[in-house]
Amino acid sequence: MNASPQPKPRIALTMGDPAGIGPELCLQTLADTSSGEVSEVVVYGSTVCLERVARTCGLRPPAPDEVVDCVDTPMDAITPGEVQAECGRAAHDAIVAAVKDALAGKVDAVVTAPIHKESLQLAGVPYPGHTELLKDLTGAHRVCMMMASERITVALATTHIALADVPSTLTPERLRDTIELTADAMRRIGKAEPRLTVCALNPHAGEHGLFGREESELIEPVMASFKDSGILFTGPLPPDTAFIEKVRQQTDAYICMYHDQALIPFKMLAFDVGVNISLGLPIVRTSVDHGTAFGIAWQGTASPTSMREAIRWAVRLAEV
Repeated sequence: MNASPQPKPRIALTMGDPAGIGPELCLQTLADTSSGEVSEVVVYGSTVCLERVARTCGLRPPAPDEVVDCVDTPMDAITPGEVQAECGRAAHDAIVAAVKDALAGKVDAVVTAPIHKESLQLAGVPYPGHTELLKDLTGAHRVCMMMASERITVALATTHIALADVPSTLTPERLRDTIELTADAMRRIGKAEPRLTVCALNPHAGEHGLFGREESELIEPVMASFKDSGILFTGPLPPDTAFIEKVRQQTDAYICMYHDQALIPFKMLAFDVGVNISLGLPIVRTSVDHGTAFGIAWQGTASPTSMREAIRWAVRLAEV
C-alpha cells in the first residue's frame, strides 16, 4: 500500500510596500508553476492593489483563493515609486496578519516582499525593519538576521544601527546569541559541525590592541566560551581577507559585527539569489535580499529570482 503524499507547505507571501516591486513579485510567483509544485502560496495584502499592478504590468490577476485581503488602507489611489504613509501601513498590516496565521499554524512559513523604512515611519510604525518587528510580533527573546545563499552565508551581530553605535551595542550576550542561532540554523540544514568564520570589528583584527581591543576583550572570550560545543571556529579574521575564496570554501557561515561588513560581500557574490532568514523566531521567515526598487516599480521588469530562492529556503526550513 502506497503511503499518502505529504501535503505541500503552505507559504504566506506578504505583499511588501505596495508602491514598490513587491506586488509584481507576488503576482509572478503565483503564475510560476514551479512554485506550485513544491508549496502552496497565498499572498497577504490588498486584492485591489494586486489587480492594479496586474493590469499595469500585463500579469495574471490573482484568483480569490490566492489572496488573504488583510489591508484596510485604501489602495486605489497610491502612486508607484513614492514614499507614502498608506503604503507603510499596508505593508505593516500584511506582515501582522501573516505572522498571526503562522503562529496559529494556518501557514507553515512566512516569506516577505521588501518594505520601505521611510514609509513605515510615516505610518507611525516604530521599527527600522522586518527583524525588529517580527521579534515583537512573535514574542521572541532573541533574533538574528542571516543572509543565505549557496555561495556565501552571513549572520549579523548588529543590524540597522549607525556605525558609531556598533561598539557599544556589540555585547558578549548579543554575539553569543548570534553564534548559537547561526550554528543551530546550520545544523538544521545538515551541517552537524558548523564551520563559522568570525570577523573582527577593527582593521587588522585590532593589531594586538593598536586599533582597538574588542577582539581580545570581547570576541575571543565569547568564541572560547563555545569550547566542546561542536562548532569549528576560524577567527577573528580581518574582514579584508575573511571573504577570499579559500576562506569561503572552508566556511558554512560568517559571523559579522555590523551591517555593511556582512552585506557588501554578500551582495557582491549573491545579489540575485540571496535570501534573508530571521533566526530565533518561533516561525519560519525568509525574504528577498533586495529593497523596494521604487525606480522600476510597476513596470513588469523586476526579477523574481530572489523571491523564488526565498520560497525554496522557506520550504526547506519548514520541512525540517
